[in-house]
Amino acid sequence: MRLREALSRRAEWASTLSIMAAVGALACQPGGAPGAPSVGGGLAQLMQERELTESDVMAALKTYTPTGKLDEYYLFASGGHSGQVLVIGLPSMRLLKVIGVFTPEPWQGYGYGGDSGALFDAGEKHGRKMRWGDTHHPALSETGGDYDGEYLFINDKNSARIAVIDLRDFETTQIVTSSLIENDHGGTFVTPNTEYVIEGPQYPAPLGGGYADIADYAEKYRGAVILWRFNRETGKIEPDKSFAIELPPYMQDLSDAGKLASDGWIFLNSFNTERATGGTAEGKPPLESGASQNDMDYMHIINWRRAEEMVAEGKTKQIGGLPVIPLDAAAGDCLWFVGEPKSPHGLDVTPDGKELVVAGKLDTHATVYSFEKIKGLIDAKKFVGNDDYGVPILPFEESIRGQAELGLGPLHTQYDGAGNAYTSLFIESKVVKWSVKDLKVLEKIPVHYNVGHIVAAEGDTVSPDGRFLVSLNKWAIDRFMKVGPLLPQNFQLIDIGDGSETMQLLYDMPIGIGEPHYAQIVKADKLNPKEVFEPIGYNPRTRAKDPNAATSGEERIERRPDGVHVWMTAVRSRFTPDLIRVKEGDTVHLHVTNVEQAKDATHGFGIGSHNVNLSLEPGEHENVTFVADDPGVYPFYCTEFCSALHLEMAGYLLVEPNE
Repeated sequence: MRLREALSRRAEWASTLSIMAAVGALACQPGGAPGAPSVGGGLAQLMQERELTESDVMAALKTYTPTGKLDEYYLFASGGHSGQVLVIGLPSMRLLKVIGVFTPEPWQGYGYGGDSGALFDAGEKHGRKMRWGDTHHPALSETGGDYDGEYLFINDKNSARIAVIDLRDFETTQIVTSSLIENDHGGTFVTPNTEYVIEGPQYPAPLGGGYADIADYAEKYRGAVILWRFNRETGKIEPDKSFAIELPPYMQDLSDAGKLASDGWIFLNSFNTERATGGTAEGKPPLESGASQNDMDYMHIINWRRAEEMVAEGKTKQIGGLPVIPLDAAAGDCLWFVGEPKSPHGLDVTPDGKELVVAGKLDTHATVYSFEKIKGLIDAKKFVGNDDYGVPILPFEESIRGQAELGLGPLHTQYDGAGNAYTSLFIESKVVKWSVKDLKVLEKIPVHYNVGHIVAAEGDTVSPDGRFLVSLNKWAIDRFMKVGPLLPQNFQLIDIGDGSETMQLLYDMPIGIGEPHYAQIVKADKLNPKEVFEPIGYNPRTRAKDPNAATSGEERIERRPDGVHVWMTAVRSRFTPDLIRVKEGDTVHLHVTNVEQAKDATHGFGIGSHNVNLSLEPGEHENVTFVADDPGVYPFYCTEFCSALHLEMAGYLLVEPNE
């Protein structure tokens, strides 16, 4: 056995040496890389010492991004219960940034005394301060069903909130919520021209809040899908132009918006049509088993353009601060059902918008629905009956084109633009590639382990790129060094080429910040991020120059009826002013501007013992207010290493006692 392994390894080395020899020969030709290593020595020896195969080397070459070279794609991934968004470069798989969203993020000074505090206040639920979130499904803004690189939206499953991130500066600019629903999961997804950001519910509860006994679940518990209107000009969601549709107390899951052929429609999965409620402590079956009895659950089919008309016609009632189309009005007018295999978790519209692929956790198939058939059945009013809430149900067999037998635990699907679909298999720990046209499996590749979502380059748009796919794996087990019982998640980069090639696993990336759920990949050249803020004194929250922006030469301290105002500038390597005197009990208003315009000339501002921490990018302005209620001497300093005299960039806040 050992001899065979050694011979096999030697054959792999020989094959690799021939490839590397060719590379080396090219490097020695005119125009080749100067100083190229000797193939016959260092590289071959290193490969042998590290027991690297030809496949290993090829994978490394496909992902290696030399210093100073830029990635081709951005990957935006949810940060799970970190409450943040992760920004990763592809194919290098380098973590570029963690965007603060629903949870304070100290490096960016997000949520530590500056203007970002107002964002958190806007996201309060039931009067409670919310300082964590469970981010699930990021969605890039779209034009014509294609990513346009302008905005990113993300939901908080825990508290049913939606955030807007401006991709000009990668900063959160808005958080919206309502008391209509208590949590969400089928968000965020956008309509093809980002008219609306969709927030789908998950666990039913009384709409608008309040108490109802679980025994009244079927009568008093409901779901609701919210369509948040987005204003492209202001870059803001407009709650006063948004609306919702009441849904039955099934547990709605993932959503997707129609495009091209199915533009004007949205689709939601659901599970627990059994309406199980658990109650193990009361001698009842657990929710898990109770919610898995039926062979079929319901796909929710919604004509959102008709829903818009119903809102304009006044067919709504106010609940939780939003106009809501009641369930009895929606049924058969803008809402229909069709059966789907039990416990579905993935619902993905094909690039041409003509079909929908649904995968069920407890089924082995992907079911391909025809939108043309669905629309025809609705127009013909051909139903097999209504559910208990009066929603018409389309015949399942007449709504589908067919099913593909994929394997155990299919979940989420992406596309490559060459007619292929890629679906995650949770139980098998594999990604399966299959033909949408032929409904035939083409290939499977193992991943490590228990894959949930997957994402391909622009793989849920009208024009997928193919090339790269990332498998978002829930378990790592033996992939990385031991770090205690809590292990990282594992993002695995897979080369899928143009769809005609064999898939190749390229890279493992540990994610140790939270449990990411979903991601989207966009071409880097579609984004145009700022490098400095202009004009000097720019406030990212208001997207304009702040009226309290400080300017060089006009820094000052003034006592006013509402407290002490300090107009301060930051520049390498000083704060002006650098000595602030106030009295015990004074309200202090700091207006701090980084007057730098050099790239990456960021300054921080932290005050000891006051929980104040600002990040001031070049040209940025921040306002912070606090009460100096404790006499003492409090140094403040630049927290971002900015120059050779960084340590000297400091000052003092002197709080004099009232004696």
